[in-house]
Amino acid sequence: MAHDHSHGSQNYGKAFGIGIALNTIYVAVELYYGFVANSSALLADAGHNASDVFSLILAWAAIKIATKRPSKRYTYGLRKTTILASMINGVIIIAAAGLIAWDAIQKFQDPAEISGNLVMIVAAIGLVVNTGTAFLFWKGSKGDLNIRGAFLHMAADAGVTLGVLLGGLAIKYTGLTWIDPALSLVIVLVILYSAWGLLRDSVKIAIDAVPKNIDIDEVEKFLMDIEGVEEVHDLHIWAMSTTETALSTHLVVPDGHEDQFLYDIREQLHDKFEITHITLQIEKEFGDKEYKPYQGLE
Repeated sequence: MAHDHSHGSQNYGKAFGIGIALNTIYVAVELYYGFVANSSALLADAGHNASDVFSLILAWAAIKIATKRPSKRYTYGLRKTTILASMINGVIIIAAAGLIAWDAIQKFQDPAEISGNLVMIVAAIGLVVNTGTAFLFWKGSKGDLNIRGAFLHMAADAGVTLGVLLGGLAIKYTGLTWIDPALSLVIVLVILYSAWGLLRDSVKIAIDAVPKNIDIDEVEKFLMDIEGVEEVHDLHIWAMSTTETALSTHLVVPDGHEDQFLYDIREQLHDKFEITHITLQIEKEFGDKEYKPYQGLE
């Protein structure tokens, strides 16, 4: 057997702490002035920013939990708690989006006076906060999928907040109050798209689907192409957490193997497919005739 327990990840604790603190404060400010300005767009953006605060917390938790050592009861550690948190996050975000949409529809039916200036000022502050937070994760986004997710969330937030700012500008110069609830509904669609993707991916990971960034047929072909390997069967690939992938398989190697053979396969699977935890069983012949060798996905 060969196991890879390398979970190296640069510590972005300070960046996460700053990002979470700034965005939490801004969500509170945006909610307050959203009610003061009677702006559905500000309230919707506050909901969007709140969802990304949750996302930052989950990403930070994933890094922290990944460092915890497994125990006799939890032999893989508690990595999958991040998946459970992601599922709960997705459900909460969808419910919040429904409330925001309801408020916007009410404002279509009963238009209210909106302060375009106040909307612009609050949105401008948000643009600075979101852009600054995104830059905290810019460097790490190139080599760490977890950090990249945090960066993309905050970059998207900056884009949505820019839209709110432009909406406030349009309201100021046109006086068209329907622009605000219309913009709110657009933001709701963005939130729902993001939340549905989060929920869908979380459920797939929870039921041990092959991670979407890995082509299992390519992995099987790679293993079959290794010199000395005649068969590959019982190949399983699943997510141990939102950032780590595991693999187990049986390889039929009639001529036997040296220890270096296992080490080389482990390193190549890590480098080519970013699989971090690998278990290999080597057999000299395919003895169990009740099972057929793995043939790839149908």
